[in-house]
Amino acid sequence: MPLKKIVLDVLKTIKGTSLVELAEMIVRLNGVSRISINVSEVDVETITLNVTIEGNSIDFSEVRDIIEKAGGVIHSIDYVIAEKD
Repeated sequence: MPLKKIVLDVLKTIKGTSLVELAEMIVRLNGVSRISINVSEVDVETITLNVTIEGNSIDFSEVRDIIEKAGGVIHSIDYVIAEKD
């Protein structure tokens, strides 16, 4: 069952990949058509993000890999929509 929308709570280091670069890497994935990243909290070394990803067939494992390579970790999956094809 393809994922159509997923909302993630992500903790990311401030250093390294910028939010723009992170968004560009994720939106390039097959099946992803839109991404929104909202900063909800800023600490000395980390930022907390609300990441909303939409598309026709989102591969969660690919999204997770990109976030981890960018210095982030998924704290929780807050919202998911999946549909039958």
